[in-house]
Amino acid sequence: MAFKAGFVATAPDADPKRHRASIKTSKFELTVVVVESGNLDQAVEVCQELVRNEGVQSFILCPGFSHQAVAKVANAVGKGVPINVARGDTRSTMVASRILKQEGW
Repeated sequence: MAFKAGFVATAPDADPKRHRASIKTSKFELTVVVVESGNLDQAVEVCQELVRNEGVQSFILCPGFSHQAVAKVANAVGKGVPINVARGDTRSTMVASRILKQEGW
């Protein structure tokens, strides 16, 4: 049986029904879904669906999720599903912010 992880990212123009992909090996499955920036209800719904329908056992959330949003996702999926957050140091965050601004975010 494979370990199943989910990575949830945000983008202003995301549609989680269309913007998703899976990578599978015999021991690991990663499902990536992009949700609309600022739409926390959508993110929660996607995470619950991934647990319920895909058997996702652990999540990684992109840096766009605030501490409060992470807590809401964690509460929604339950104590048995670990939540990790991708965070960078100050320099990395500043560089990423500059790039996102250049790309029209």
